[in-house]
Amino acid sequence: MRRVNEAVRQVLSEAVGELKDPRIGFVTVTGVETSPDLRHARVFVSVLGSEQKQRQSLAGLEAAHGFLQGRLGRELRLKRTPQLAFEYDPTVERGVRMTQLIDELASKDE
Repeated sequence: MRRVNEAVRQVLSEAVGELKDPRIGFVTVTGVETSPDLRHARVFVSVLGSEQKQRQSLAGLEAAHGFLQGRLGRELRLKRTPQLAFEYDPTVERGVRMTQLIDELASKDE
């Protein structure tokens, strides 16, 4: 499953970059969790920008899910093409916040 998830992530990362929807901003596909029966895939994305930009990008991705599923079906020869569901991944944001806190503490110690 790990290899399937990584292959799906790579194909979607490339395909998202080619989307022309103006709602989709700077989106990074951070991970994919595919169900064992290959019927569903949760796609985790990180979006650079405000909360409104995040919502707009997720709406744009949901609108383009048919195109993305078709691309996935053409490039990966899987038994089934999973139904895609996009979710915002806050881990990148949390990592940046943790780095800021560490830097603040380091500057106070000096």
